[in-house]
Amino acid sequence: MPKPFRFRHGEVNVRVQTMDAELEFAIQPSTTGKQLFDQVVKTIGLREIWFFGLQYKDSKGFGTWLKLSKKVTSQDVRKETPLDFQFRAKFFPEDVAEELIQEVTLRMFFLQVKRGILSDEVYCPPETSVLLSSYALQAKYGDCDPEKHAAGFFINETQEKLLPQRVFDQHKLTPAQWEERIVTWYQEHKRMLREDAMMEYLKIVQDLEMYGVNYFEIKNKRGTELWLGVDALGLNVYEKEDRLTPKIGFPWSEIRNISFNDKKFIIKPIDKKAPDFVFYAPRLRINKRILSLCMGNHELYMRRRKPDTIEVQQMKAQAKEEKMAKQQDREKIEKERRKREEAEKMLKSYEAKLEELLREAETRQKDLDVSEMKKMELEDNLNRYNKEREDLLTEKARAEEMKQEALKNVDLEKEVRNQKEREALEANEVAEKRAAEISEKETQMRELQEQLEAIRRETEEKDAAYNALIVQHAQQSKINAEHVKEHDYEESAGTEDDTTYGAELQTYENQDLPRPEEERLTLAEKNHRLKEQLKALGDQLVVSKDKSKESINDVLHAENVRSGRDKYKTLKQIRSGNTKKRVDEFEALN
Repeated sequence: MPKPFRFRHGEVNVRVQTMDAELEFAIQPSTTGKQLFDQVVKTIGLREIWFFGLQYKDSKGFGTWLKLSKKVTSQDVRKETPLDFQFRAKFFPEDVAEELIQEVTLRMFFLQVKRGILSDEVYCPPETSVLLSSYALQAKYGDCDPEKHAAGFFINETQEKLLPQRVFDQHKLTPAQWEERIVTWYQEHKRMLREDAMMEYLKIVQDLEMYGVNYFEIKNKRGTELWLGVDALGLNVYEKEDRLTPKIGFPWSEIRNISFNDKKFIIKPIDKKAPDFVFYAPRLRINKRILSLCMGNHELYMRRRKPDTIEVQQMKAQAKEEKMAKQQDREKIEKERRKREEAEKMLKSYEAKLEELLREAETRQKDLDVSEMKKMELEDNLNRYNKEREDLLTEKARAEEMKQEALKNVDLEKEVRNQKEREALEANEVAEKRAAEISEKETQMRELQEQLEAIRRETEEKDAAYNALIVQHAQQSKINAEHVKEHDYEESAGTEDDTTYGAELQTYENQDLPRPEEERLTLAEKNHRLKEQLKALGDQLVVSKDKSKESINDVLHAENVRSGRDKYKTLKQIRSGNTKKRVDEFEALN
């Protein structure tokens, strides 16, 4: 709870909340709003100061902008310790891509506009909300990582606020189903820089009807309750029940003087023949705010249509250099990424080849094992044949001895001789038979030796091939290790005027200022693919939509879509005709 306000040692404690940080300062009682503002922008490194201001709650609880020319302590800031201020964009660019120069400026706008979208302060259709959420995730987390950002990561682990609550309430979809749709688009932004994602977000938002508009309750002379919208392009008048589609518009280039007297606000057109544009605000403080916003927006409107100042030129040149340097770094990183992917692809190819070679080696080893078994079997057969040959030779020698002994006994009796001859013949036949068998065995042995030699040669060849395979594998492993290792190193604004009455605005006599916004196309109109994607998602969401929970803005938006209207077409239409005609139309509203 804030402490009662008091000076301490002649100093005042101040807390300033930017969109992404909280700053604390000790200021002197004499410190002006400009001195505090300068201290804030210097701390955060922001130079495009013309868009921003310091906002606070006054003693009655109303949001008010700190006046730069007055002392901080003399203004109607709630006297609490510390004094609380918010650093916010007070004025908005016509075209974010052309006007936002620094990255810090881009980030401040992105975060503030994103908060406006999620809080439903700025109406955004459901399908566009999904697209914006995908860019917001890219801006915050970088590329989508399927492993890290698995299903449920954003809704469960981070509890990221992805969409306006209105969108959740109006559709019969679970948070997981919304997350799935958002992540589908998020994955398409791969390799997009975070600042580019923020810029794409803002380029989409600036096409929304309520972007950058400050609304004020007013009445015309008839007492009809209306809305006055003040933005970067001019003043627009809305009917009480429709803040999306203005009915009458006045560009800043048509206005030469603005002033108020109590609750009566008077706008004098450049066209001398046109009557004054007069309306009434409910409170004096409202007219003060309207005057301040009109002066600032008008000044920036005119400034955009002049050549850039030296300071802005320098800032743009510096931003261009920084962007080129980032682009070069990005290209270098992309090049390294491609090299790494190629290396990983090659590594996978080597690994696949290695697996194939290992399978071949395994097959060859099996063949070698079979050959070895066959070799052992043949050696066993050869040993058996050798033993049989030796046995045959022994029998042959014995038969020869018997033959010689028979011949020695020729003088024996005839019967004995005949018997011996028969036995000799039989022994001779046996010897000849054994000789033939020995000859056959020798032939078989030679064949076995030839087969064994062939198997030995084949075994040696397979051994050599297997050894070569092992060497090749070792060499490839060495190459791969070096290749991978080679890639391991990779990755305020307008012048504050205290007058409470009015001001003459800068004009160009006899000169028509360009109004390119009237011919402008929305990003979806310029990008056919994006338009088709948004339409497809919109058609899907209609099926799950609960019609009973539609807001008035949903109904108005749907009618605008059916009628083919968008922000810029409407702008051109409500500015048609001369100033007098439009003032008369304003007075006739009831």
